Amino acid sequence: MIERRLDIVVIGGGAAGLAAALAAKENGVDSILIIERSEELGGVLPQCIHTGFGLHYFKENLTGPEYISRFIKKVQDSGIECTLETMVLNLTLERQILAVNASQGLMKLQAGAVILAMGCRERSRGALCIPGTRPAGIFTAGTAQRLMDIEGCVPGRKVLILGSGDVGLIMARRFAMEGAEVKGVVEVMPFPGGLDRNLQCLRDFGIPLYLRHAATFIHGSDRVEAVTISRLDDKGQSIAGEEKTIECDTLVLSAGLIPENELSKKAGIKLDPKTGGPLVDENMETYVENIFACGNVVYVHDLVDHVTQEGEVAGRNAARKILGNLPPLKRRISLKAEGNIRYVVPQIISAERPLTLYSRVKRPAFNTKIMMGRNITVHKRVVKPAELVTIELTAERLKDLEEEEKLTVNMDTQ
Repeated sequence: MIERRLDIVVIGGGAAGLAAALAAKENGVDSILIIERSEELGGVLPQCIHTGFGLHYFKENLTGPEYISRFIKKVQDSGIECTLETMVLNLTLERQILAVNASQGLMKLQAGAVILAMGCRERSRGALCIPGTRPAGIFTAGTAQRLMDIEGCVPGRKVLILGSGDVGLIMARRFAMEGAEVKGVVEVMPFPGGLDRNLQCLRDFGIPLYLRHAATFIHGSDRVEAVTISRLDDKGQSIAGEEKTIECDTLVLSAGLIPENELSKKAGIKLDPKTGGPLVDENMETYVENIFACGNVVYVHDLVDHVTQEGEVAGRNAARKILGNLPPLKRRISLKAEGNIRYVVPQIISAERPLTLYSRVKRPAFNTKIMMGRNITVHKRVVKPAELVTIELTAERLKDLEEEEKLTVNMDTQ
């Protein structure tokens, strides 16, 4: 068994993990190890060959591989150590890591600080509980994307997409561009879940969008033959007589992402039931001292640019903590989301310095005002569940915070 001590161990070699490692290096820590379970760095981005990445961070319109390759090169040039094909089996409260490497076997590591950057995973058919037979031809959107963009294989010719989030919409466009017949996109909510720029692909290719519908039965023996979808009422129940059977040979599931937090649970880290990720303070430190978290393991982001920026915050503060330069928060104000606000991150702030809060709404709204405590009001013209809502806490606004330990973040429509 390999046994080592390191200042910082980053678990996850995607956008968040690479940005965190680079920031830690730039802030004076040299003993850094990135652990990645895949055979290459980059997370999911190498298979995202569409554009739309880097618009905020680089002010350029890049593909996923173009975006992440810049960070991979920086990591390589900086000399930061990476171990690929390595699975972390356990993480303790004392930051002891047990991992297994494909060629070297077991590794036991003791870290001064740990940065969690494991990303998120897709909901499977089992998690969605769709009745019917169990034929071939059912894929998660990420699997279908990898088959097409990495393996060069189009997994179906008549495709139904379940879920109107960004990945589902991107895959609808991808299948259509490959000449497949996209039979439709099915969404349980009364509004689409993706960004407007991705919704445009449905209009471009004439793909039907079935709002407030759910897949209620999968037909087929060896291969998917059809899927029955049903209209839903206001309570989310199927309406009798409002079913429609759509012939297809492929069902692509894009029905939500879940932060990868098995390791967080093993370490005893408190999770936010609304995000599924760790509760973090404004330094991106969890409730377990010296364990930080960033990216989609904290909450599912819309843009990789924000993932990168958050990774930099976690890496910078982890380095400062190791070097003894990160002062403790003088105040720990807990933020609680209510009303149309589904969640707000970070969940703990100090009100000592300006920062940006990220939140997501439950339903679309226009001409809204976000109220934080009694004295802070932020106006937003349009808010949508598909887009993170930012709340800028400037130094001037922070002066208006009451001397309280808990603050409510709520939203009203004017």
